[in-house]
Amino acid sequence: MDHAMHHDHQDGAALTRTAISATLHCLTGCAIGEVLGMVLATAWGWGDAASIGLAVALAFVFGYALASIPLLRAGLPVRRVVALAFAADTVSILTMEVIDNAIMLSVPGVMDAGLGDLRFWAALAVALFVAFWVTVPVNRWLISRGKGHAVVHAYH
Repeated sequence: MDHAMHHDHQDGAALTRTAISATLHCLTGCAIGEVLGMVLATAWGWGDAASIGLAVALAFVFGYALASIPLLRAGLPVRRVVALAFAADTVSILTMEVIDNAIMLSVPGVMDAGLGDLRFWAALAVALFVAFWVTVPVNRWLISRGKGHAVVHAYH
């Protein structure tokens, strides 16, 4: 392997590590939002569509909030923080939520299983795991083009 190919391989590995880190960040916000949304919707007796809607909305809220913390600590103005958080995480969160919810809806009986049922939690864990690994290449592609998490990377 010549030096240029070796250098490209190292850059690719670093890019993949950055994408995995960005996706883990996204996963954290999505998981918090998903779980809180499902818990609240179940407690309030909401149906599947409302539960999913609340869970997705909270996944975005928590995802953006987690993206905003280092930016606020860096002293950026709130308006800039909001713009950067949207630019950094919208595609990542959207990808993760589409995959996660598609899996949850495709497993028979899971949405009716309830929070006390292991089937629900197992399906959610699998759905988030799969969504994570589908989202990593999306984030890698965005970062390689200076988009997505790349716009906030300097502040982490």
